[in-house]
Amino acid sequence: MRAAPLATPPRLRPPLKWAGGKRWLVPHVKRLWLGHEPRRFVEPFCGGLAVALGLAPQRALLNDLNPHVINFYRHVKRGLVISLPMENARDAYYACRKLFNALLAAGRGHTAEAASLFYYLNRTGYNGLCRFNSRGEFNVPFGSFARIAYVRDFAAFRPAFRRWQFASLDFEALRLRPGDFVYADPPYDVPFTQYARARFTWDDQVRAAEWLARHEGPVVLSNQATPRVVALYARLGFRTRFLSAPRRISCTGDRSPAREVLATRNL
Repeated sequence: MRAAPLATPPRLRPPLKWAGGKRWLVPHVKRLWLGHEPRRFVEPFCGGLAVALGLAPQRALLNDLNPHVINFYRHVKRGLVISLPMENARDAYYACRKLFNALLAAGRGHTAEAASLFYYLNRTGYNGLCRFNSRGEFNVPFGSFARIAYVRDFAAFRPAFRRWQFASLDFEALRLRPGDFVYADPPYDVPFTQYARARFTWDDQVRAAEWLARHEGPVVLSNQATPRVVALYARLGFRTRFLSAPRRISCTGDRSPAREVLATRNL
């Protein structure tokens, strides 16, 4: 008797809220990913994991300069269960923010407690922002969500994470293999760059694009389509096309589509 085929695992929603998340972009990247599934998938700026979870690669190297998001993912991979109280309440939020920053100051940002607090702050804070001041303190204000569906047990993510590696390095420190499929979504070319303690400058944009252009395998790169970003990618030989991206955060209330560039090489 022939064995029944394995069921396709259900697609998982990103566990974190993420400003500028890329769930809307997954169908575009998936069309480029098809046929490359045996390759290792590499994301140098993995953020909220929308693309990785949407593609569900068997093998992945997922990196982010922000060590706190990577600490959360590493503990999810180990079987994180959150026991701390989670309330959608202003006083509780600021108390947990203070505790989280105290853990960071004490050198305990790698702990399961820090991962749990980071998840709570992310889900409860303003618009899914992840922002730190120059002292490395998390400083996102309390959010305004009517209801929040908190998750305590992340067991559903363990099968997907089992063969995924997580790193928190400068992207150039990643050891790419010639056949890796790289999807990169660097911080946008906009004034707000204080996503982690270190800033992501225009020089970093150039350095990232040049690093990706040297890769021998397939590369997909997305960014806000500012004139200098588009010119940079064209100079480096990327093929580009433009998409309308939904705005997720706007201080003016403008929710009109933003122009985004999708650049590819070796595809």
